[in-house]
Amino acid sequence: MALFLSACGYHVGGTVSQMLPGLKVIAVPALKNDTPRYRIEQRMTEAVVHEFIARTKYRIVSSEDSADAVLHGEITSFEAIPVVFDTTPTMTPNSTTVPAANTTSARATTMLVSVHMKVSLEDRETKKVLYKNDNYLFREPYEISTDPSKFFDEQGPALERMSRDFASRLVSDVVENF
Repeated sequence: MALFLSACGYHVGGTVSQMLPGLKVIAVPALKNDTPRYRIEQRMTEAVVHEFIARTKYRIVSSEDSADAVLHGEITSFEAIPVVFDTTPTMTPNSTTVPAANTTSARATTMLVSVHMKVSLEDRETKKVLYKNDNYLFREPYEISTDPSKFFDEQGPALERMSRDFASRLVSDVVENF
């Protein structure tokens, strides 16, 4: 019975599987940025490197020359669109208590940032694709203050959260693919 159970594919949950025997070093060069968004590729690359180091035993390098495999990535689109608008009635210029007839400020109060990416991991020697996903899509909402005196640009922190989510998902996908 013990022999039968040991051969049926059960394994301890929560352990990291090995991709390929002999794969010890992964190169993670900077992601390619095909968007007008400044430095988004740096933020995403940093998060991926950090996640690989934190969750796996692979050595992560930036140079492809000393690696067993290379992770290529491309940010294909970046959008920041308003999704919620302020519907508070606006006041007339001469009044502080009576709203103007049927008017609202229509200012955006919530934005949604969306980023599309392509990622592939390939063996450096054979060029064999070990993992590929051409359709990563991540979205992160953030709020905009309607009070100009309390305005704080939340897009940076939203991109930081999105970078961590992307890195976590990517590392899980790559490791669990094998």
